[in-house]
Amino acid sequence: MKHVYTSFLTFTLLTLTTSLFAQGPNDSGTYYQAADGKKGAALKTALCGIIYNRTERTYDDLWTDFRTTDKRADGKVWDMYSGISNYTFGTDQAGNYSGEGENNGGKYNREHSFPKSWFGSSGTKKIYPMYSDLFHLYPTDGYVNGRRSNYPFGETTGNNYKSANDFSKLGTCTYPGYTGKVFEPNDIYKGDFARTYFYMVTCYEEKIADWYTNYGVGGSGDTKEGVLATLDGNAYPGLSPWQLEMLMKWSKNDEVSEKETNRNKAVYGIQNNRNPFIDYPGLEEYIWGSLKDVAFSYDNYQSPTAIMTIKAEPTYKEGVMYNLAGQVVDKSYKGIVIMNGKKFVNK
Repeated sequence: MKHVYTSFLTFTLLTLTTSLFAQGPNDSGTYYQAADGKKGAALKTALCGIIYNRTERTYDDLWTDFRTTDKRADGKVWDMYSGISNYTFGTDQAGNYSGEGENNGGKYNREHSFPKSWFGSSGTKKIYPMYSDLFHLYPTDGYVNGRRSNYPFGETTGNNYKSANDFSKLGTCTYPGYTGKVFEPNDIYKGDFARTYFYMVTCYEEKIADWYTNYGVGGSGDTKEGVLATLDGNAYPGLSPWQLEMLMKWSKNDEVSEKETNRNKAVYGIQNNRNPFIDYPGLEEYIWGSLKDVAFSYDNYQSPTAIMTIKAEPTYKEGVMYNLAGQVVDKSYKGIVIMNGKKFVNK
C-alpha cells in the first residue's frame, strides 16, 4: 500500500511540475492559461478577461511609447499609411499636415486605427482606456491619416484618394456586403490591422453594444455609418458579417510578421497586456472560423495557418527593386524598398 501511495505521489508531483512549467509562445509563460480549453465565444470572453487588465497610458505618453513600439531598423518612424515617409521621432511629430511625407510639409501623428469617434469623443469619460490603448494606436503620416478620417477599413479602387505610389486608398467599397466609403491599407499591413481589430472587439467586447448604439456621429467621415458597417452590436461575434469575413481573409493572406511580434512584446513591456492574435497566429479561426468547436490550448497550440494553408512563394525577381506596394521602381525612387528579399531605405 505504501508503494502505491508513493507512486501516486510521484505521479502527482510530476504532473504538477509539468503544469507549472508549461509555457505559451513568445515568452508569454502562463499568461493565457485561464483561456485553456475554451472554444468559440467562450474563448473570446476568457481572453477578454485576460487582456483587459493592463497599465493605462495617457495620450501624451504615446509620443514616447512610439519610440519603443514603432521604430524602424534605420531609427525612423514606422508609418503604415505612407510608403514614402522618413519621419524622425520628436522632430516631425504633430504640426503641419499640408502634404504626404516630410518633403511635402507633412508630419506624423497618433492614429486611432479603430477611430476614437466610434467609442466616444474627447469631451466624455467613456473614451478611456480605449483612447490611449497602444494596440490600436500607430504613428502615421498626418496627411494620409486625415484622408482616412473615420471611415471603416475595406477594399476599394481608390476613386476618392490614393496616397503616393497607391500605397493607401480611399473610395467606394468593392468588398461584397458594403457599398459605402472605406479606407484600404496596403496589402503588407492588412494582417496587422485585422489582428488589431480582432484585439479591439475581444478586449472590449462588453462595450460593443454601447459603441454600436451611442457613438460614431459627427463631421466628415465621422459618421454612425462607420460603426454600423464595422460592428454588429453584440459581444459575439462583435464584427459585422462582411467586415469579419474580410478581416479573416486579410489575416490569412498577411501572416504575423516579426514587426508585429516585436511590437507585441514592446507594448507588453509598457501596458502589461498582450494581443493574443499575434502570439497565436490564426487564433481567429478558433473564435469565429472553422475551428470554433476545437478547444484552445495555450501551451500546445496548433496553428491553423500551418495546418490548413500553404503560403505562396514571393514573386519578387532577383536584382529588381520594388516599393512596398509591390511595384517595380528604379534607383531614383526614395523610400522603403524591397530587393532580393530584403527591405531597406533607398535615399
